[in-house]
Amino acid sequence: MATKQSKRRSKPMTDLLAAFVASTDQVVLEKQGKHFVLCSPTTGWFRQLWPDSSTYLLAGTANFLDYFLVEAEQHWQHASQPPLSSGPFIENLAGKELALEARATHVAGATLLILQNLGQAFTDNQNLLQAARENLLTQEALEREVSKRTEEIRGRELEIAERLIYAAGFRDEETSAHIRRIGFYSAAMARATGWNQLAVDDIKIAAPMHDIGKIGIPDMILKKPGRLDETELSVMRTHTTIGKEMLADSTVPMLCIASEIAGSHHEYWNGLGYPEGLKGEDIPVSARIVSIVDVYDALVHKRVYKTALKEHVALEMMRGLVNIQFDPDLFAVFLDNLNEMRDIRGTVIDR
Repeated sequence: MATKQSKRRSKPMTDLLAAFVASTDQVVLEKQGKHFVLCSPTTGWFRQLWPDSSTYLLAGTANFLDYFLVEAEQHWQHASQPPLSSGPFIENLAGKELALEARATHVAGATLLILQNLGQAFTDNQNLLQAARENLLTQEALEREVSKRTEEIRGRELEIAERLIYAAGFRDEETSAHIRRIGFYSAAMARATGWNQLAVDDIKIAAPMHDIGKIGIPDMILKKPGRLDETELSVMRTHTTIGKEMLADSTVPMLCIASEIAGSHHEYWNGLGYPEGLKGEDIPVSARIVSIVDVYDALVHKRVYKTALKEHVALEMMRGLVNIQFDPDLFAVFLDNLNEMRDIRGTVIDR
């Protein structure tokens, strides 16, 4: 039995609307039961897909459109909904790909399906997207190359630092594990205070060179088994300026940080340190970081001249140095990240 919907005749389009539809390469069809009736002038591409007829049974004739019509049926049941769009899709027409877009909507009580041939605009957009993709792939390749070169440079910087530290190690009694731990501690502190990754990597390599200037201290002072007298102590303290000068005037950021640390890691927050008597924030932040972690590591590890302290004892001693030797804000960061410091201690151990 024919329904009222199937009996309804297609509404004619105004000349202006027909011209607009034709200029945008669209075809408008009104749904009547399972069939569709053409409401607009037909086009060549539409006639190739669906030969001229009074009504069109679209289901089963075009792959993607079939899926869309299932969604459209649900959409048409709710007249108040905004138009439903398929987005661009490709149908194969006699071996040739055709870019189409379908919309399901209601207009003045009519249930409409609008098909549009996207034509050259779709191809142009596709080419633009492909060009953008290729450009992105090129950028990614360049970024990978830059990253690779950066890693190579970082590797060379690390090798230089390790060789300098190794050379200094012939003169100094510090263990290699202590030196490496200072780098890891300092990187953890820098990261916790918001340094970017490049700067974190820099201080990780630079901090172990904090005592590099001891290479210039005479053996009779550097390796003296007992306490140093005032004159000897004065000479020993010059390792800061020696280290700073050894590493100064470089264009390499890592070596600039290393120079800061070597020259200032014995400065005190209250201004009573050496070699320049710098005070507070006049002391480079890199040196203030190393000052804290160097003391921590020295206190909790055994040396030939001392036994290791229990951590709680070492921390209590260090708390007494806040606002004297240590930057109070950085010491708070150190305590906040104490678990990471402990992990480093447990991983980088003396052999």
